[in-house]
Amino acid sequence: MKVAVCIKQVPETPTLEIDPQTNTLIRARGKMIINPFDMYALEEGIRLKEQYGGQATAISMGPPEAQEALREAIAFGIDNAIILSDPILDDCDTLATSYVLAKAIDKLGQPDIIICGRQTTDGDTGQVAPQLAEWLGLPFASYVSKIEEVREGRMRLQRMVDSGHQVIEMPLPAVISVVKEINLPRLPSLRGLMQSKKAPIPTWSARDLAVDASKVGLVGSATKVKMVFFPQREGGSELLQGSPESQVDQLLEKLREAKVI
Repeated sequence: MKVAVCIKQVPETPTLEIDPQTNTLIRARGKMIINPFDMYALEEGIRLKEQYGGQATAISMGPPEAQEALREAIAFGIDNAIILSDPILDDCDTLATSYVLAKAIDKLGQPDIIICGRQTTDGDTGQVAPQLAEWLGLPFASYVSKIEEVREGRMRLQRMVDSGHQVIEMPLPAVISVVKEINLPRLPSLRGLMQSKKAPIPTWSARDLAVDASKVGLVGSATKVKMVFFPQREGGSELLQGSPESQVDQLLEKLREAKVI
């Protein structure tokens, strides 16, 4: 079995800085980590490899520094890692990102299962996984909380839905996005840490992937961010005087004036 896990390196801090010119995140500042939701995708990829045999490969698109996240993935038990890095790939939105990931998976040789985290903590859109499936022309399942069985070119799994869980069966190859309920990510082993330090991590450029330049970067992004800002919160307080009944009447009046009620 061949498993591919798509991961992303994101800022550790929830306080993000925005480039006022491009309206994109400034990623060069502060500590970067593997997107927390992707940790569950990595763990599930490793478990599938251990249970059914084969290899698990981690793929990440980002600056050269994203190799750190891929080495961490190898320390957990991923066999191979590939970084997709090229200045022309900067500032991609989810559609452009999923296009590049699809080109990388085509070059890798289509895996049986492609796993993504539910969403990233910096974008929170949850769009890359279904868009990736669309580019690849593969079936897709979101909110996967358990993979029950993989056999004879099919996979049975559980999905989280509003009313509980949904059990479905889908053909392989396929793309899935997983939720944190699917597993408990392991800690890296000493052997894994040693292997990760010397493991080769090839860099695939836009030329290596034969991407269409009109489909990547700001030019190839379907969405354009006009402005990103942190809302200013204005607060205040007022002490109401009088009897409890009078205070209630005053409060109701102020709520009416504010058109809250």
